[in-house]
Amino acid sequence: MFQVRIHGRGGQGVVTGAEMLSIAAFLGGKHAQAFPSFGSERTGAPVVAFCRMDDKEIRLREPIMQPDAIIIQDPTLLHQVDVFSGLKKDGYILINTTRSFSEMGLEEFVKGFRPERLLIVPASELAMKHVGRPVPNVPLLGAFAALGGLISLDAVLKAIDQKFSGMVAKGNQAAAKEAFDIVMAQEEKAKETNHA
Repeated sequence: MFQVRIHGRGGQGVVTGAEMLSIAAFLGGKHAQAFPSFGSERTGAPVVAFCRMDDKEIRLREPIMQPDAIIIQDPTLLHQVDVFSGLKKDGYILINTTRSFSEMGLEEFVKGFRPERLLIVPASELAMKHVGRPVPNVPLLGAFAALGGLISLDAVLKAIDQKFSGMVAKGNQAAAKEAFDIVMAQEEKAKETNHA
């Protein structure tokens, strides 16, 4: 089973992102489940959503305490909430930012993590560019598709088609594709650096 925890703020599409991730996993032939964890649902408040995917039926229902991947939609949460709680050392970290891990003050924390699993994507900027709104959830799904091949970019694009229509769907698909390409390039660079 692969477990993903998504951290963001109210209004950033955290819950929708988890739902679309589970739809993409389902379209790719996996069993999947997505659910939010709500405190106060006001805009700007920290929000967490969860997604599990597996080749067999998922019976678990509790929140994800030891995620295999963490998606952080809002980097301002890094120093407000324990977003990395329970993350395994071989886990993936995907952050919506243009700043490096060291620029965010995370250099010490990520020591011992695999560099090709520490990824950044300017998801809000991609959403602005392609959709006209700085909602990072869909570009981050495209970026997630590039992680370890758990879900395909094609499945993400189909999930977008199920959730949106017309120009919004097309814009979101373009943002997801661009984020996918950015992450693929980062992974290749990290692997080359590792083998150098």
